[in-house]
Amino acid sequence: YDDYCRLPDDGIRYEVLDGVLYKTPVCTPMHQECVGNILVPLVFYGNKRRRGAVYGARIDVILPGLATPVEPDILFIVKERLHIVKEKFILGAPDFIAEVISPITWRRDRHKKFEIYAKAGVREYWIVNPPARTIELFFLRENRYELIGKYGVGETVRSEVLPGFEVKVDEVCPA
Repeated sequence: YDDYCRLPDDGIRYEVLDGVLYKTPVCTPMHQECVGNILVPLVFYGNKRRRGAVYGARIDVILPGLATPVEPDILFIVKERLHIVKEKFILGAPDFIAEVISPITWRRDRHKKFEIYAKAGVREYWIVNPPARTIELFFLRENRYELIGKYGVGETVRSEVLPGFEVKVDEVCPA
């Protein structure tokens, strides 16, 4: 992690997955719009009755032995597990992660991060595909992700891990 901290602050997003450094250029407006369309309702959800904490990209998540660090687009930590939030990073698996895929990151988000998040114990993982206007919801069961559903236009995604949290695909991925 110390070597990672010495990387330049040049607008590039750096992640280390299984010891391999990955670089991702700055996000597109469509990507950021989709992130915001999940992040905002998730912040309201988290603030209601202090259910937990929400973070967006540009926060380091250290998954010991797997990723040091990874930067999910969106993550949520339930209040009972807020002890994993440290001063400069998060140490351990969030309860919920959403990644908005792009032509550059789709393979990494769908395969490498998918495996790492499952091994680390991330209980729920959403893969958001803006051009296809779909959200795939995966739930961790016996250390493996199970596809709960692939949701499209006109459908609502309901979290398995965050009771009462839901979003409409049309509102996350506008036309």
